[in-house]
Amino acid sequence: MNELPGNIEKKAPGKDAALTQAQRLKQLQMILDVSRQVASLETLDAVLDTLVTVAVETTGAERGSLFLHDASSGELYSRIAQGMKRREIRILDTIGIAGTTFQSGEGLIIHDPYTDPRFNKDVDAQTGFTTTSILASPIRNARGETIGVAQVLNKVAGEFNEQDLQVLEGITSQCAITLESMQLVERMEDSRRREIEFLNIVSEMTSELELTTLLRRVMTEATSMLDAERSTLFINDEKTAELFSHVGEGLDAMEIRLPNHLGIAGSVFTSGEAINIPHAYTDLRFNPAFDKQSGFFTRSILCVPVVNKSGETIGVTQVLNKRGGPFNEEDESRLKAFTAQIAIGLENAKLFADIQSMKNYNESMLQSMSNGVITFDEEGANRTCNQAGARILRCEPDELIGKSAAEVLGEENQWLIDKIARVSERRTPESLPDTELVFAGETVSANVTVLPMESGEGTSLGTLAMIEDISDAKRAKSTLSRYMDPGLASQMLAGGGEDDILGGKDTTATVLFSDIRGFTTITEKLGAQGTVALLNDYFELMVDCISEQGGMLDKFIGDAIMAAFGIPVGHDDDEDRGLRAGINMISELWRWNGEREARGEMPLDMGLGLNTDRIVAGNIGSKKRMDYTMIGDGVNLAARLESACKQYSARILLSEYTVAKLKGVYRLREVDRVVVKGKSEPVGVFECLDYHSDATFPNLMDVLGNFNEGVKLYRGQEWDRAAGYFKKAMEANPEDKLSQTYIDRCQLMKDNPPGDEWDGVWIMKEK
Repeated sequence: MNELPGNIEKKAPGKDAALTQAQRLKQLQMILDVSRQVASLETLDAVLDTLVTVAVETTGAERGSLFLHDASSGELYSRIAQGMKRREIRILDTIGIAGTTFQSGEGLIIHDPYTDPRFNKDVDAQTGFTTTSILASPIRNARGETIGVAQVLNKVAGEFNEQDLQVLEGITSQCAITLESMQLVERMEDSRRREIEFLNIVSEMTSELELTTLLRRVMTEATSMLDAERSTLFINDEKTAELFSHVGEGLDAMEIRLPNHLGIAGSVFTSGEAINIPHAYTDLRFNPAFDKQSGFFTRSILCVPVVNKSGETIGVTQVLNKRGGPFNEEDESRLKAFTAQIAIGLENAKLFADIQSMKNYNESMLQSMSNGVITFDEEGANRTCNQAGARILRCEPDELIGKSAAEVLGEENQWLIDKIARVSERRTPESLPDTELVFAGETVSANVTVLPMESGEGTSLGTLAMIEDISDAKRAKSTLSRYMDPGLASQMLAGGGEDDILGGKDTTATVLFSDIRGFTTITEKLGAQGTVALLNDYFELMVDCISEQGGMLDKFIGDAIMAAFGIPVGHDDDEDRGLRAGINMISELWRWNGEREARGEMPLDMGLGLNTDRIVAGNIGSKKRMDYTMIGDGVNLAARLESACKQYSARILLSEYTVAKLKGVYRLREVDRVVVKGKSEPVGVFECLDYHSDATFPNLMDVLGNFNEGVKLYRGQEWDRAAGYFKKAMEANPEDKLSQTYIDRCQLMKDNPPGDEWDGVWIMKEK
């Protein structure tokens, strides 16, 4: 076999690789010890971790990874720690050094990877790690079949040799049976869990008749069942020849429509055949336009037809982006079985929806109007009143049915009663703009229109009074525009009157606190006028960042900012909006600092705290002076996190409650579990680093990996090992002050052991 420059292929051991009998016995004993250790483990993740650790230590390498083969997708996969969780990374089994080793079944020793065309340099570029040497070995089972690849990087002392390769092959081959067994157990447990979930799902949905609810439930369960990121169920509309969906899991509520012969969904609908695309952007049938519009990245697609009991295709089910790899044949079978079971329910729900739509059309139209609509029959008795009308009249709609105009409107509005009678008699409409009405002792400014109602044959059906309450809109918009962007205020007012928006409300929101660091020193240097000018410029930039993400500015507290995302108008991604606003605030501050320093002015620094929780939001104060604000433990925790930025040398800290609801992917690390001042229960605190670049935070992934490993050992009271990982993080980025904080903590804990009952929680004694 030809050799590449600086590299050697696996070959028979020569004189240099020869081992003494004592060395061979020691090597054999080590392999047997590893085999026994691995056999005692209970999970595949634990086996992988153990083998990689042993391989790295035995060969004297810096890093290692172990890839197993997925025959269904033609990929090699490995599991890695990310934060406090784990994820799978997958590569095609023909790519890179690992793919070459798997395909050839031969080990490789590569002394200079950057001269080897099989080496993927992009991985080093993305992670900041420099690969100087590689040792790769196939993993073979008892039948001699290659089931994976073990790979270690960067020999610490000297170069990898044939002896290292023999040791690596011995370790992995000895444990191959355990690896295969763990894979089988994992697949069996997963299959059993999926079957139980499938039966429970189908049994719960067979009786649902409300179409929108059923569609939403089907999509939620399909997404969960196949471990996908999104899914959509399209139903065929025979009248328009379109596929439509009322909901899409993971999307904002909307109705999606497309011709039933276009795209992947159209192909499946017209052909009646399922389509499974492992890599969407390599398939010509895939249209990336929707990804560009929504910002979503589609990796894999599984689309199957929905067929009714008569064999007719009535729609398609489409799921996107299976976590951990592409969809396989089992996923396709499960989705087909699932859609077959719920097809009858979908048809029944669709028929029921059509009937309900016909029955409720007029009523729905009236209830959706923001203007009050009140109708009276030919005898002058009230027949209908929509919600807007009831709100204006200060009563419930059911209280008015059958009452006369005088009873409905009251003697204070006799002029309107007379106008209704006149329109009923003359059959000609009348209107009066910007007039005043009195209901329950309150004056209402309104535009009033009274219209005669007639059937298609010209028969009189009574009269209709339309009342547009303009006083509430003007007053509310004027008030709300002081709290938030006027466009957001208009959006809120479109959904209801001031009484629906203002006033105490128990709700969930993401609260943001920010504060300038060292502000007292700055004010002493600038003086009163300079400080005010600085704050005006600073607040202008920061408020724009908050408004761009749909947040509501609550108040300024000195140099601090208090804002919220989710009130008064909520969004499905308020947590992401709050975090994006915080990232943008730091980035904008750094940009502004560049301008300030160019003018010879001092730069500013800041800290932010984000927390998602139940809060009380509304008007607080007296009749003469009130303020729309937020109170509650959720607000207090956000403030505590902002203050904690100083202690952890951070700029953005998030609570575990915010992190749990994030839909986007961010560069986070769990910095601690703390008990804040005034509370007794611990809360997880995370740091966001997305505002950093390679220049401001070099070797970010290396730092995160070592830091997270150090935190796990720290909580296990392994102080010296934990300090070692934090020191590695400091080597990757000497400016990472949080790692230094933990090094100091490890020494403190080592000198003052906390005891066996210590749970890793840090108690904050400062606000």
